[in-house]
Amino acid sequence: MKFRIVLCCAIALPACSSLNTVKPWDKDILARPEMSLTDSLTGDALDTHIFFSKEGSSGGSGMGGGGCGCN
Repeated sequence: MKFRIVLCCAIALPACSSLNTVKPWDKDILARPEMSLTDSLTGDALDTHIFFSKEGSSGGSGMGGGGCGCN
C-alpha cells in the first residue's frame, strides 16, 4: 500500500512542477468580465451580505467593522 502511495506521488509531482505563474502580458485575459467568479455584481453583493450576516462580523471586503455586529 505504501508503495502505491509513493508511486502515485512520484508520478504526480512532475506534473505539478510544470505549473507556471501568469506572465504580465497574459493578465489582460484574466481581467475580462467573463473570467470573473461571479456572474453579476448583485449576486456577489448578496452573497457577501449573507456571509457576513451568518458570521456575525464584517470587514475584509471594503467595509469597516470589527466583528461585534454593531454596524
